Amino acid sequence: MAETKSKDQQAFPDEFNEGMTLRDYFAAKAIDAVGYNKDLPYKERIKDVARLCYDIADAMLEARSK
Repeated sequence: MAETKSKDQQAFPDEFNEGMTLRDYFAAKAIDAVGYNKDLPYKERIKDVARLCYDIADAMLEARSK
């Protein structure tokens, strides 16, 4: 099977569902490594963490394609 390296590649598909995108999987794994700014209001803090996790996921996908 040829390896696809797009952001839309599915991680953990099975016969019942498509799974999540590889980008979503990388972002979910990144959350354990991300700190957050306690000075921001809660809603802004969680948005900041989410953006950072997807930035990390995008960097991981880019590094993976090299």
